[in-house]
Amino acid sequence: MTNREFLTEYVSTFTHSLMHAGVKKAVISPGSRSTPLAYAFMKQEGIETYRQIDERSAGFYALGLAKASNSPVVLICTSGTAAANYFPAIVEAYYARVPLLVITADRPHELREVGAPQAINQINLFGSHVKWSADLPLPEQGNRLDFLKRHLGRAAAMAESAPKGPVHLNVPFREPLGIDFEQPYESDRELYRFESGQQMTDEAAGFLREVFSHPRGLLIAGENTAQISSGQWEFIRRLGWPVLADPLSNLRSNVPDDLMDVIVDSYDALLKNEKFADSVAPDVVVRIGPQPVSKPLSQFLAKNKPARYVVIDESPLFRDPQSAVTHHIQQHSSVLWELSLEVKASKHYLEQWIKAGELVRQSMSAHCQQELDEGVLAKAFFDELDGCDLTVSSSMPIRDADTYFQSTQRDVRIYANRGANGIDGVVSTAFGIQAANQRPGYLLIGDLALLHDMNGLLASKLQAADLTIVVMNNDGGGIFSYLPQSKEERYYEELFGTPTGIQFKAAADMYDAEYFSAKTVDELQSVLRTPKEKPVRIIEVETNRSNNVTVHRKLWSRLDEGLNTWN
Repeated sequence: MTNREFLTEYVSTFTHSLMHAGVKKAVISPGSRSTPLAYAFMKQEGIETYRQIDERSAGFYALGLAKASNSPVVLICTSGTAAANYFPAIVEAYYARVPLLVITADRPHELREVGAPQAINQINLFGSHVKWSADLPLPEQGNRLDFLKRHLGRAAAMAESAPKGPVHLNVPFREPLGIDFEQPYESDRELYRFESGQQMTDEAAGFLREVFSHPRGLLIAGENTAQISSGQWEFIRRLGWPVLADPLSNLRSNVPDDLMDVIVDSYDALLKNEKFADSVAPDVVVRIGPQPVSKPLSQFLAKNKPARYVVIDESPLFRDPQSAVTHHIQQHSSVLWELSLEVKASKHYLEQWIKAGELVRQSMSAHCQQELDEGVLAKAFFDELDGCDLTVSSSMPIRDADTYFQSTQRDVRIYANRGANGIDGVVSTAFGIQAANQRPGYLLIGDLALLHDMNGLLASKLQAADLTIVVMNNDGGGIFSYLPQSKEERYYEELFGTPTGIQFKAAADMYDAEYFSAKTVDELQSVLRTPKEKPVRIIEVETNRSNNVTVHRKLWSRLDEGLNTWN
């Protein structure tokens, strides 16, 4: 066999083994050293390929694909700083528990640390932010293909096992880098893996039945990217507890009619009121998923420290930022849905939450009719959505979703990058989510976050897309207006306000996207109701940072008044 044949054999084994391990999608950042793998993935039947030229954007595109599909996605790049540009997405994937198989092509060993071009130290490049890392052998005569297959099977298994996360494979190649597209591949001795199912122990089940028998209990639902099953809705129905549903739990949409009152979407607003918060202190709390976005909820739990605060988390690395959890059950939350319950839920306790939630909806409705700010505009946007996926950026958009996205029977799945809570890569993540789910995609984002990932718009030029981007342009970092930094005027604008004066029409023109601007609720609704004519539409909504804070605080004052009178 020639060197070309050995190389072809190696990369064919690579792609076939990953497909055999269940990998169905790969994102390629084109480059020279990764040529053999890029060719192999492009021609591999059973693996769908996507392209993104900018590696940082490519990383987040793959993150969105993996987040929405709940399965590992391959991410491939050339050597050198290209690999380093994957780092932000890998950090997010690690903390958000998203399975990525990061494959970095490398120079051969004799060209490392000798001044060769486009060669950096890629061994353990991502450090503790990947679950596992391996430097694979070169393709050469006598390829150890059985060794390669087992490492690839191990990588896929590591990415998918709890807690899910990214895995890094570094693959060196010598020139020449071309492969034989016609060379056949014969598969043998593939690795087969059988997952051991997790079943709750009798001890844990008995303990949970006792916990769920408490009349004053709260079920808290954090981020969940999987579809909500009928079994989960039935469990909530049998339980009879208030369910504090983070917007990323996806329990706020497709809600059955008889559970609309049980799903509490307004707890962030309610728990800002100390009097109300004290009146609804629970005896027990059960949480599924990570800690929700809401800071008032975190403070509520830290202050009350329920005697039993149970977290259901499939990883031993359970999330507990307040150090308030008393019991950890290492299982997937789906084990709960078949649990038999002896229900003793307090109707009075549930009615307290229901009555307070009605007050919030009334106050918010009146507020939205009288005021105009980013929150009001965000609510108008949310109320138009159905049969789609919504990605929200960190900073203000996720907080507006927490406040203004109310329980509905409409079909809207919500996603965000809350592993590390950064604002980079949000555009690319939204494109990846839309590509995975093949439904109309929407993105709510701020001007600075859009600037961070403008290159993400390239995705629409390289493969099919369907995304509407609503950018709240308040000319800077709007969230800092709500933080203590805003009270110190010196250097505030330079360091935190960071105005740029940029508008996005030229960007829309450059990437051949539709562009609209809106300043009022009516204008925004009109644009959203207009059929889209291009793969990407950008709706720029101009707002004022100072006004946003003033109007936002008016809503809290209105709610406080109502709660203090009612309570």
